[in-house]
Amino acid sequence: MRTPAVIFILFIVSWNLNSQQVPMYSQYMMNRFLLNPAVAGYDGLTTLNLTAREQWRGLPHSPRTVALSADTRLIKSRPARPGLPDKRKIRNLLRSGNVGLGGFIYNDRSGVIDRTGLQLSYAYHIRMQEHQLSFGFSLTGFQMKMDERRIEFEEDYDPLMGKLNKGLYVPDINAGVHLWGPSYFLGLSSVQMLEYVLKFGHDGLRDFKMERLFYLMGGYIFYLENGAGIEPVMLAKTNLNSSHQLDIGSKFYYSDQYWGGLSYRSAGAVVFMLGFRYESFHMGYAYDHSLSSMSHQNHGSHEIMINYRFGDSERRYRWLERY
Repeated sequence: MRTPAVIFILFIVSWNLNSQQVPMYSQYMMNRFLLNPAVAGYDGLTTLNLTAREQWRGLPHSPRTVALSADTRLIKSRPARPGLPDKRKIRNLLRSGNVGLGGFIYNDRSGVIDRTGLQLSYAYHIRMQEHQLSFGFSLTGFQMKMDERRIEFEEDYDPLMGKLNKGLYVPDINAGVHLWGPSYFLGLSSVQMLEYVLKFGHDGLRDFKMERLFYLMGGYIFYLENGAGIEPVMLAKTNLNSSHQLDIGSKFYYSDQYWGGLSYRSAGAVVFMLGFRYESFHMGYAYDHSLSSMSHQNHGSHEIMINYRFGDSERRYRWLERY
């Protein structure tokens, strides 16, 4: 077996066993849109988010993820006046204040494989007094490619390697539902719904399947005095067959400007979080400490989240008619 093929097979086996066919995030509660398209524009704000993660720092070619996302709510248009052109009337009808749009791009590197993806999302929000029920779906696509700089090929390498070197393009669909209230959120979503099969052309690896994954996440804030609060949060991930993972923990807020958090991941990790808010700017940091035997071979996982939200004005909320 040639060296590149061995490396690739080891990567595929590791990727499948750890259910890390999609990027992992520790601060998912700060940008739920990355896991659920129904979240796009749920709060009526425009949100820009940058997340950068380095997993198992210290290991050669350890997984690294960078994701840049944006989502917004289409504000409610003024009532159409009599005599307006038909196109203007249709545009006003579409701008009902219930539609959210969003998208993100990401790059996920694991071993010798680079995965670069794009997602475009649509969400529809239904107001129910102080609560809101949202539905969303997204069209996604990514390119999987081998980085030649991390390995050395022999002159007569396997055709499998050549195909992956040129890049494989995979389309897919995600969908979700999200329930939100003044002190809680609850969401269910599914990614890789098409369960696309990667055709490499090699007899042993030609039917590698992108498994459909489900996310269930929720949280509830218990408000205390002086703007403080405690928010238990939970994220469950499963493919309904053999792989299941549960993250459960809490965030602690102080004066509505600072927070810290602690969570446990059933895959074998403890996550510590710190963050602060200054006006519309939010920044968070997470450190994952592995509880497995790998803890002696790496320096943990690090994740930085930078978030900016704008559009919080009386005029915007009056057009949204959410209160």
